[in-house]
Order: sequence, then C-alpha cells, then structure tokens
Amino acid sequence: MPIKIPNALPAAQTLTNENIFVMTETRAITQDIRPLKILLLNLMPTKIATETQLARLLGNTPLQVEMELMHTRSHESKNTSKEHLLNFYTTFDKVKDKKYDGMIITGAPVEHLPFEEVEYWEELCQIMEWSKSHVFSTFHICWGAQAGLYYHFGIPKVQLKEKLFGVFPHKVERRSSMLMRGFDETFMVPHSRHTTVLREDVEKHKEIKILASSPEAGIYAMATAGGRQVFITGHSEYDAYTLKNEYLRDKNQGLPIHIPYNYFPGDDDTKEPIVTWRSHANLIYQNWLNYFVYQITPYDIMSIVPMK
Repeated sequence: MPIKIPNALPAAQTLTNENIFVMTETRAITQDIRPLKILLLNLMPTKIATETQLARLLGNTPLQVEMELMHTRSHESKNTSKEHLLNFYTTFDKVKDKKYDGMIITGAPVEHLPFEEVEYWEELCQIMEWSKSHVFSTFHICWGAQAGLYYHFGIPKVQLKEKLFGVFPHKVERRSSMLMRGFDETFMVPHSRHTTVLREDVEKHKEIKILASSPEAGIYAMATAGGRQVFITGHSEYDAYTLKNEYLRDKNQGLPIHIPYNYFPGDDDTKEPIVTWRSHANLIYQNWLNYFVYQITPYDIMSIVPMK
C-alpha cells in the first residue's frame, strides 16, 4: 500500500523514481479506506532530506499511510525555504485539536545546549505533553529520543568524550518485543551524536523496556508498555551518503571529526560507502506501523485515550 503525501512535495518524485508506491492527495480522496494518520515533527535543518528519508520507510509497508508535516513556530528555519514550509508544513496550533495514529519526532543538531536553552523547548514540551492524549504511538529519534526521555521521565543526556559517528553492530535484548520481530542476531545502525543516555539511568524506570543495544553505541531502542512511546537513539533512516556529507562538512570546516566507523571500505573516504543498515531500517518502521499503530490503534481515531 502507498504513502499519501502532498502532490507537489519534492519527496514524491524521488520516491516514485525508487519504485516506492506513492499516492497523491488527488488519488487518495477517491478511495474508501481510512489511512493511518502519521504526524512528522521535523526538527532537522535539512527538512527536505529528512522528510524524504522517513517517507521512504513509511511508504515501504503494506499499510496506507497519510503523512502530515509539522515544524515549530518558535524557530525560524535557515536551511529550508519559507515557500516549502508554507506549502507543505503545518504548526501545532493548527493540529492540536486533531488526533493521530502515530507521530515521529526527529533529531535536531542542538545537543550542545541544555534542553531548557533550546529555542523551541517550551513549544516541544507542549507538543510532547499533547502527544500523550492525542497520539496513539510516538516514535522519537536521536535527540528527539533524548528530549522525550528527559521530558517524560527526567532522564538526562550525558556528553560523550568524542562524537559517536559511524555504523555500529547492535543486538536484540528483548526478543519478545514486536518492534524487534524478524531482526537478526546482529544488525547495523548509523549514529551521529555527541551525547547519550546511560543504561543505569534508564533502568531506574521500570516502565521503560530496553529492546536493543550496542557495546559501542549504547542503548538503541526503548519502549513503554504497548509501544505508546518508542525511543530510538540512532538514525536508521539515514541515506547512503548522509554520514559522508556530515563527515565532509565537518572536515572542510576544520572541525574535529574522525572517519565514520565501519562505513567507508578500508576507512578510505574516496571510496563509496557500504550500506549495511537498509533492511533493518525498513523492518523497524514496518514493525512500528504494523504492531504498535495499525494493529491496536482505534478505528475511530477520536477515541484514542490518554496514556496512564
């Protein structure tokens, strides 16, 4: 089944070229099907790249998904045109009376700041509180996961000695979780961050289950009961060249950066990177949509009840 996105969204042509089944709004209104309503809170500066990456994964499932894009009003994007935001994005004040089957909160390049000093922190807190009563399952990514763990449970982020950067092997810790269904014993995930959360801090909260982790990258996947809140510390959605672009950007700016781990053959940045995470990226989003959203979300979306 397809992902339903606005007719003129740049991602539409990209995904069509990749044989991802895309359904435009024009075609979707003629079908008598209730699609899963997914709200994407895009906090990344490269919004078009991020929305394309996530639309690719959400569209590669048997379910019909309607993706709505949202940005914060309290921060003015410097890397995405106002025209794109006006045409394709909404704001919280326009959706706060709606309910959604699922929501994704992306990462953001603000790790160097305490949460309370982030320009849009107050607005993000308002959205995260709203999600507890208006969204059936919320999927937090990277800094978005750290922000969610801090807001909902008071779990702090911790500065790393150096940037965690590359593609790392992970193991499933809780195979009974439906989010991990079909995962291999070892699977690869890209990471790109300066901060982390400590296992001992997470384990103080029995309502959070640790699902998968890495010896090098730490905890990767966590979820609360029934998958109402999912926290993912890595970037399974990354394209083949995302880490390369980040590496070359920092290198060209003279910033301290090392070759991304387990990414370039022989650590030679003149060679094509090897993608080792694509299948599990698709799997984790398929599992989230199927088992934590589609299978248990109410058919009448307005009957979603607040989290306990």
